[in-house]
Amino acid sequence: MLVAEDDEMQAELIRRSLLTEGHSATVVHDGAAAIEAARKLRPDLVVLDLMLPVIDGFGVCRVLRGEDDIPVLMLTARSTEDDVLLGLELGADDYMTKPYSPRELMARIRTVLRRSGRTTEDRQEDTVVRAAGLSVDAVRHEVRCDGVPVDCTPAEFEILHAMTAEPERVFSRRQLLQYTRGLDRASTERAVDVHIMNLRKKIEADPRRPVRLLTVFGVGYKLRGGRA
Repeated sequence: MLVAEDDEMQAELIRRSLLTEGHSATVVHDGAAAIEAARKLRPDLVVLDLMLPVIDGFGVCRVLRGEDDIPVLMLTARSTEDDVLLGLELGADDYMTKPYSPRELMARIRTVLRRSGRTTEDRQEDTVVRAAGLSVDAVRHEVRCDGVPVDCTPAEFEILHAMTAEPERVFSRRQLLQYTRGLDRASTERAVDVHIMNLRKKIEADPRRPVRLLTVFGVGYKLRGGRA
């Protein structure tokens, strides 16, 4: 996969989500680099931000469509009808406006890949991540703790999915907040604390003395335990 996004935090969020889904991912931050990488790598799909420097997303899409049939999913904060129609007329396979949730983006990517014939159903079997007694299934949107189903809100699911994919990594509140964008537009970094508190009630034997979902004081949170 190729991710062309000038916002480094958004690009990293997309990259990690793709890795969790079992894809490889290359990231570039401007349109010229996107064209060069697409020519060199011939990726299965390009996640293409519209507002790229050097050459914008429309220009990149125009070049790619003149040379290849690589599927393109456009991302942008611009949502006017003219922008959407232009993107589709240039050959974009799908079009998402910001903010969006990583789960919705991955679902759209799976749909585009399926339509283009560049994926198989077998790949969907690799979308369960496991760590610390938890299993998180991105396709079925299911969470289990020690084999017992856990009901999570969409924001809780995105946070737990990210942390289970990278156990022992310390996430800042700001980083975790990025995983909930599009699910709750009024969300703040303090809201992440509430999500963590609620998750502890669901996955910890004693939420007041957590052994899985730990606070790293002055930094953020981490999930203790290796990948299963």
